[in-house]
Amino acid sequence: MPGAPDQTTSDADLVRQAVNGRPDAYGELARRWAPRVMAVCHGRVRCQASAADLAQETLLRGFRDLGSLKSAEKFGAWLRGIADRACLDWLKSKQRTQVPFTQLGNDPRPILATGDGVGAALEQADEVQKLMAEVESLPEGQREVLMLFYYADMTYQQMAELLGLSTATINARLTEARATLRKRLGQSQRATHEL
Repeated sequence: MPGAPDQTTSDADLVRQAVNGRPDAYGELARRWAPRVMAVCHGRVRCQASAADLAQETLLRGFRDLGSLKSAEKFGAWLRGIADRACLDWLKSKQRTQVPFTQLGNDPRPILATGDGVGAALEQADEVQKLMAEVESLPEGQREVLMLFYYADMTYQQMAELLGLSTATINARLTEARATLRKRLGQSQRATHEL
């Protein structure tokens, strides 16, 4: 397709193209940045479903407000700022009255666990749920770098630039997050085996 952006086109060039009336250029930016925005949002709000909504809201706000970006080279930091504001708005909202299904008291999982395949799938889902609960309980700085590293597959350097931190700080936070998770999940497994 003539004029379509390719992988070698920089974010700044895509921003300029989008501002000049090429919405497909913003589509490419959204495709590139969606995993990173999702990681930032999930790290902030600790809820995957809400993070997905907030990531989409961030990308829409970015498209709507792209003309206000003063420096095309700073698109990533600008978009992260939008994600931070969207998450803050969500966190401050009084409409957050979601009750996790597990708190309702009628957990359907024992009824479903009849076959070996179903039981194994439910056990794996439980493990993933436990892991995500532990990740979501990490301090914000650790949670954020963990999400960016695993969700968005970002390098330490990319995270440092996006978050405005040194690579040493990124490394320290990621190391602390992993150690905390290993400790918590190890204690959880020992408690389960003692039952």
